[in-house]
Amino acid sequence: MIKNDARYELLAPAKDKETAIAAINAGADAVYIGYSKFGARVKAGNSLEDIKSVVEYADTYRVKVYVTLNTIYNDDELAEVVKVLHKLYEIGVSAVIVQDMGLLECDLPPIKLFASTQCHNNTLEKVRFLEQTGFERVILPREFSLDEIKNITQNTDIDIETFVHGALCVSYSGQCYLSASIGGRSANRGECAQPCRKKYTLLSSDGQIIAKDKYLLSLKDLNLSDRIEDLILSGVTSFKIEGRLKDKNYVTNVVSYYRKKIDEVLEKYNLQKASVGISKINFEPEPQKSFNRGFTEFNLDGKRKNFCTKNYVKSLGEYIGKVEKVFDKYFIIKGQTLNNGDGICFFDTKTDELTGTIIQKNQDGKIFPQNMNGIKPKLDIYRNSDIAFEKELSKPVNRYIKISAFAEISDSKITLKYRDEENNLAEVFENGAFQKAENADKAIETIKRQLAKTGDTEFLTEKVEIRQDNPYFVPVSVLNNLRRTAVQKLSEIRRQNLPRDIRKKNIKIVPYPCNTVNYSANIMNEKARLFYEKRNTKVFETAFEQNPSAQNTALMTTKHCIKYTLGLCQKYFKPEKTYKEPLILRDERYKEYILEFDCKECQMRIKSSRKA
Repeated sequence: MIKNDARYELLAPAKDKETAIAAINAGADAVYIGYSKFGARVKAGNSLEDIKSVVEYADTYRVKVYVTLNTIYNDDELAEVVKVLHKLYEIGVSAVIVQDMGLLECDLPPIKLFASTQCHNNTLEKVRFLEQTGFERVILPREFSLDEIKNITQNTDIDIETFVHGALCVSYSGQCYLSASIGGRSANRGECAQPCRKKYTLLSSDGQIIAKDKYLLSLKDLNLSDRIEDLILSGVTSFKIEGRLKDKNYVTNVVSYYRKKIDEVLEKYNLQKASVGISKINFEPEPQKSFNRGFTEFNLDGKRKNFCTKNYVKSLGEYIGKVEKVFDKYFIIKGQTLNNGDGICFFDTKTDELTGTIIQKNQDGKIFPQNMNGIKPKLDIYRNSDIAFEKELSKPVNRYIKISAFAEISDSKITLKYRDEENNLAEVFENGAFQKAENADKAIETIKRQLAKTGDTEFLTEKVEIRQDNPYFVPVSVLNNLRRTAVQKLSEIRRQNLPRDIRKKNIKIVPYPCNTVNYSANIMNEKARLFYEKRNTKVFETAFEQNPSAQNTALMTTKHCIKYTLGLCQKYFKPEKTYKEPLILRDERYKEYILEFDCKECQMRIKSSRKA
């Protein structure tokens, strides 16, 4: 279901102003960035001044800036959040990404509202409700298959955003309370302690150890770069890269890669991207060279797969090759070249855990690492730090607005016009007494060369057209002055013609799809309670954060299945041994959690903890 009238958006993360500008230069159509408070990544907050600077830079390329305010708020915080929203609207932010429905009971500016994936937008009925309520975009769960995405896009008219790359939350977003349960650091308050990246031991109900000290909740990273066409055909218009804690090099590499992938599909179907300008990169983007735990397409095809990284949580990097020969201080490998300072990793044959070392020297194909521990023949080697590639990434990446120049010259006047790719037109002229050129070809070449120059501006001249009844000599000083004046005028016209994003929908009261809601609705303030009650819904429980000791609570619901990962699922395998259920997950501090398997929905739930 291609949306021919849509503009397709590559949405990039930005932990700070520097990263935001890097993402824009690399080709992002939009960036999402956190304010200093109220964002789901508390460590990725930014001041209003920095966000304003990002907006001003982004406006040049018609890039959207979205601010994440997607935590839940207590009653004392709501008034401050509303003030922040008004300030964000004043500085030109395009939209805010929110979770807390209490906001919709407040006096909001006409800023666009996007429903965060933390809203648990997992059914058609829920998405319809959000659309009718007044949201202008819904961010779908990472767990959705193509068929589930199509069901949404074919039965709603709202803008749809999906994740395409980066770290995967093992739980349905907004529905994870494991971090809050363990140490009071709530994911819905922006303080997730990432318990999914910790080691666990799996036990049967009668105490048998099934798996010991493994990363049983850790998932590979998402990579849907080969499925962009499928997503566009499914009706998706915004493609989101996860990573608001990632550095500038990561963002530059991944955004550049997806820019290329998306543009190929847009060109095939004659579709338009959401921003303007072209990026000039001087490297070949390769996502596997940036931090990754190995890649997965997750549940996009709706088929059960193993996407767990039970033996590691750190970056796997790119596969290099197999060790061919091992000597006392060096080894030889078939594959890509390793360089001094590169980091390599491999799975220890004794423990199965990921370990690594640093390359100190590559001498005629002999690889000398910092240490040889664990390196054996036929061992698979990965590179998780490529020094040469990081240097390439550190070079400036520039983005330009394409313009064309037209000059009309007579013996008494020269008129210069610059037109950009949005059809903005700047026209300037200068009167004079221009003589016929003695060398026509040289005169024309000089005019074209001088009018094509744009210096350190945001413009890139694609072509220069000259109309004249005779070849005239125009002094370079005149050409330069005209060019500078025309470029400045075009910049001013583009600023004046900048479209302003304004929420067109009013907040409406429509029935909520469910008659009751429990703690999973994440209601932490009276305005949120009022929101649901106005929509004929009884609030059965408030947010988990207000009652973290509740018993028999589902702390996590996930598409990930530990039984499948370990080959214990009887639907897909014929396990040699079965274990008494319910199975128990024990963390490193000996807290225990009950596992519940919903085989019909192919989901796993982690229930509230108990002492071992």
